[in-house]
Amino acid sequence: MVKRVGNGFWLVAIITIVIVFLNLGGVPLLDPDEPVYAETPKEMFIFNEFLSPRIYGEYWYDKPPMYYWLVAASYKIFGINEFSARFPSAVLAVACTLLVYQSGRRLFSERAGVAGALVLATSIEFFYLGKAAVTDITLLFFLSASLLAFIDKKYYIAYLFAGFATLTKGPIGLLFPGGIIFFYLLVTRNWALLKSMKIFSGLLIYAAIAAPWYILMYNIHGSIFVDTFLGFHNITRFTSPEHPEGVLWYYYIPVLILGFFPWTGVMIQSIWNSLTKSTFHFSTLLFLNIWALFIFVFFTISQTKLVSYILPMYPPLSMIVGWYIDRLWTSHGKFVFTSWTIGLSIVTILLIGLMIIGVKAVPILANGIYISAIIFVLMSSLVGFFLWKKDISRAFWTKIISMALFSIVLTAILFPIAAPMLTTKNIAQEFNQQYDGKSPVYVVKFLRPGFAFYTNVYGKEILLGTDFNELIQQSQRSYFLIRQSEYDRLTVANRQSIIILSSIGDKVLLLKE
Repeated sequence: MVKRVGNGFWLVAIITIVIVFLNLGGVPLLDPDEPVYAETPKEMFIFNEFLSPRIYGEYWYDKPPMYYWLVAASYKIFGINEFSARFPSAVLAVACTLLVYQSGRRLFSERAGVAGALVLATSIEFFYLGKAAVTDITLLFFLSASLLAFIDKKYYIAYLFAGFATLTKGPIGLLFPGGIIFFYLLVTRNWALLKSMKIFSGLLIYAAIAAPWYILMYNIHGSIFVDTFLGFHNITRFTSPEHPEGVLWYYYIPVLILGFFPWTGVMIQSIWNSLTKSTFHFSTLLFLNIWALFIFVFFTISQTKLVSYILPMYPPLSMIVGWYIDRLWTSHGKFVFTSWTIGLSIVTILLIGLMIIGVKAVPILANGIYISAIIFVLMSSLVGFFLWKKDISRAFWTKIISMALFSIVLTAILFPIAAPMLTTKNIAQEFNQQYDGKSPVYVVKFLRPGFAFYTNVYGKEILLGTDFNELIQQSQRSYFLIRQSEYDRLTVANRQSIIILSSIGDKVLLLKE
């Protein structure tokens, strides 16, 4: 018998919607990633081409089209703007928390479902990416749906969502579910499960979803698509660092500590208890642990590292924490108080220290940062007090309320103030007012996606390592959009030959007469 939707469903939905959708379109697209995923679907309409993604008028083989298609549909409904570009991520972030709720409720209990879902919704990295026009939340939803369907033995649904994940970010859409399930079977030695997984017919469903776009792209574009998409954007990125400064074996340890805040303090003891003290739910909890560990190890081995890559860890970790909090609701002790409180206090101190550094670096953010610091200090203190009193309920809800307040401060205060430093929108508006409509435009790579989105002018990319002084000397009447660091490297003679049309944040718009 299917359980009907209860109050927990609506509680999770309302809290997540408030956190994710608040001021969703009120902040400009942040450079450089958001404008990329907003510009490409815009060009689908410009060129009336929805199969082959483009950017700056050229074919773009970086990602499969799923998120571009979702944004294009959003543009069709809401128009081309920041809200539309972020709308698919926000919707799927809410859907992901509801998926975690329903799975936690079904696998553990109603309270565990609510707790796990709200742990996910209030984790800093999750709700930040849920408000961003990037592909990560879309991939997260499809991967989570696939793996949770496997737990429920709904194998055809698992293959279906693996296909959608492959249409979102490539081969990892199948590699991740396949690898996680393989290691689960290896650890449990339950190879007999393979017989019931409907592998042949399931892979046909997977292929029916994932394969057509890849086949059509190869037929149209040939080997350049395979070489660029599979060769560079998947294999090369895994084996060679795109950002050499980030190749550190411990890279994802601080990312997880801060990204999963404020639940990091209880995460370790949740994992430990799930593996040592669970009985009836051990098999499910083991699978969730293998899921999280596989993602962490995979991207630790990968040579290209980005903060958002380990996001697929968060649903299983949230469900484990939700299960553990549900246990603590009726059985708790001194160990809970000391480990949870000490863990939360350490991470809070670390985060506030980083925020103080941020105030020194960007003084205009001081008010928002101080408010955030006060929220975190009060949260840590109250949680410690309630845990000392063995009141798990109030400790839990203190965190939820505190993180909801922080999300409001982040969205309504910090982002709007920081926006001129993080977006090309304002300088692009200045360009729109002053451009003569015919002279060449040169734009540094980092600013080009946002510039194209807000001006409809693609400009010529200033390649990495370009000698700006030589470029300016050789140019006739031209416009240049560069950053302050590039402007500082210009010779005195070149500075005298150009006009500064506008300077906003670290961005400088120049005219060479």
